[in-house]
Amino acid sequence: MASVELRDVRKAYGALEVIHGVSLSIADGEFIALVGPSGCGKSTLLRMIAGLEDISHGEVAIGGTVVNALTPRERNIAMVFQSYALYPHMTVAENMGFNLKLSGVPKPEIRTRVAEAARMLALEELLERKPSQLSGGQRQRVAMGRAIVRDPAVFLFDEPLSNLDAKLRVAMRTEIKTLHQKVATTSVYVTHDQIEAMTLADRIVVLNGGRIEQVGTPLDLYRMPANLFVAGFIGSPAMNFLEAEVDGADGQPAARLSDGTLVHLDGSRKVRRGQQVQLGIRPEHLLAGQTGDTVLEGDTVVVEPTGAQTHIVFTLAGKPVTAVVDGAFPARHGTPFRASIAAPQVHVFDRASGLSL
Repeated sequence: MASVELRDVRKAYGALEVIHGVSLSIADGEFIALVGPSGCGKSTLLRMIAGLEDISHGEVAIGGTVVNALTPRERNIAMVFQSYALYPHMTVAENMGFNLKLSGVPKPEIRTRVAEAARMLALEELLERKPSQLSGGQRQRVAMGRAIVRDPAVFLFDEPLSNLDAKLRVAMRTEIKTLHQKVATTSVYVTHDQIEAMTLADRIVVLNGGRIEQVGTPLDLYRMPANLFVAGFIGSPAMNFLEAEVDGADGQPAARLSDGTLVHLDGSRKVRRGQQVQLGIRPEHLLAGQTGDTVLEGDTVVVEPTGAQTHIVFTLAGKPVTAVVDGAFPARHGTPFRASIAAPQVHVFDRASGLSL
């Protein structure tokens, strides 16, 4: 195992800079997720750690050693890609042990390492099969096993579950988390799926346009997003945003929507009267049919049952707002919908800078 340190790392293709001075410390044994929209630079950053992309500026250190000039093999890392990249003519056991064979590891040790990895990943009964005889989830486990047998200092995952169907992705998330709890190897995991990041990672790094927007635990990012981008990216369904102007009386801060609705704010918010803001309200914090600090009302435009919960979209100040309510809540298109929100659960962002207030 080893720590990973990025120090003012930059990547440019000619005059075009795509990674803009990223600095990040990853502790020994930590599981870090890099998330962000397509084109944000997360896979490029991972490939720079792996040595598959040259670093234009800055340093990458693994286990305290600067590795800029080292080849991927010399960095003692193992990478699991979106593509399984298994050799079709080899058995599962041969695929898992192939890199060890190339490195000159003795056959008895290869067999021991492959057997241990197979036990951890429930592949023991599949060792003599060919990749064509495996399901997608089994192939991905073989790819993970091939990485495990190398006993690397760092695991790098580049969207490893994106080729799987929804049910398999959930199952594989659990397997990856269980694996990390067993081996405790430093892991960097790239994904565009914030649910994957929330469920797997010790900390999440939110990237946008080649820059870090925020780093924190999943709950920190959910409860205290630093800006509008992070607030809108973390959480499913996405946070609702409403334009407002700060108002209030008797020392109680509030914000008024364009239709006159007054939304009460927590007293800790650093706002000033007349300030133009964006209010952020998470769908799950809207309590249907109840009276709280602020009551919000509108007409129901969409009802989406999901089983245990129902997503209701209603209009408020001319904008669609989503609420997540109990699946048994009676809701129909075209009928009035009423919900409340507690003041501490209303996020406030400066409209000009996008920063949380």
